[in-house]
Amino acid sequence: MREHIVKKLSTLDRFLPLWIGLAMALGLALGRAWPGLGAALDQLKVDTVSLPIAVGLLWMMYPVLAKVRYGELHHLTARGKLLGLSLTFNWVIGPVVMFGLAWLFLPDLPHYRTGLILIGLARCIAMVLIWNLLAGGSNELAAVLVALNSLFQILFYSLLGWLFISVIPTWLGMEGAVFSVSMADIARSVVIFLGVPLLAGALTRFVLVRRRGEQWYEQVFLPRLGPTALLGLLYTIVLMFAMQGDKILASPLDVLRIAMPLLLYFVVIFVSAFLAARRLGCTYEETAAVAFTAAGNNFELAIAVAVGVFGISSGEALAGVVGPLIEVPALITLVYLAIWLRRRLWPTQSESR
Repeated sequence: MREHIVKKLSTLDRFLPLWIGLAMALGLALGRAWPGLGAALDQLKVDTVSLPIAVGLLWMMYPVLAKVRYGELHHLTARGKLLGLSLTFNWVIGPVVMFGLAWLFLPDLPHYRTGLILIGLARCIAMVLIWNLLAGGSNELAAVLVALNSLFQILFYSLLGWLFISVIPTWLGMEGAVFSVSMADIARSVVIFLGVPLLAGALTRFVLVRRRGEQWYEQVFLPRLGPTALLGLLYTIVLMFAMQGDKILASPLDVLRIAMPLLLYFVVIFVSAFLAARRLGCTYEETAAVAFTAAGNNFELAIAVAVGVFGISSGEALAGVVGPLIEVPALITLVYLAIWLRRRLWPTQSESR
């Protein structure tokens, strides 16, 4: 079973943790060999981000957003129950759980804590389709939920980021460890690093589908474009680690402390969403789609916002980079868990497959 699932992944996806590790190592080596790299990258800027970094951030997002089936949004009205459950987990429970875990595990490391909160607010719009496919979930429902998450991130990410980073902690008496981050700062980064590639992705789909057809776009163009998003991610990681090398080598346990709440987050959200959908009487296919879209996160957006608001050498940006390193093995494990749960909770359906 494990070999069967892993073989469905592309080579780039299958070994993504390895590629990320190599990108980190290459970045550290470049930082040691060229100590002035950070200053060189800061010569040309887009907003507050160096142009070479901005190119990587924008390219991470563009292929992802070109995959979204924006036309599927009109199906949402027929899925009220599932829509409400997905919205609750994506935009209420998920951010709250990540907020709690970040404060629980990183009370003394506010920069990393803020990075984790930004991750919790960035709902998955890309690789979740891969995990859902491997687990046998509903591709149509996952595509609809991904499209909805794309829309909600444009509308609410900056507001929620400001609330969870600068406002809610003060309500809980934590103002001494809170950053003063304006909604405008986050909104500007969201517009640049999500709005621009979202517009480009939507236009790409609209123009090419009209000219070449849906089948060509899905089966020829996207398989060629899609993997380049991960290349953009790896390119960005190399540059980020080149600039943060000294800080990382001085505190290697920080990466482990960032990873622990992330792992717990994936398990808690996935299992909770899975059991909630099952309790509502959803089919396994619907349940898997809801659970994976709830558990996955858009690390590309979290990294882009962290870099745009706090800077390339910030702890917030480092926390965002650790995210995909942990997500891939965690979500593959959850694929196996979903298949196991299908056999236990839908035995008749499993036997007929």
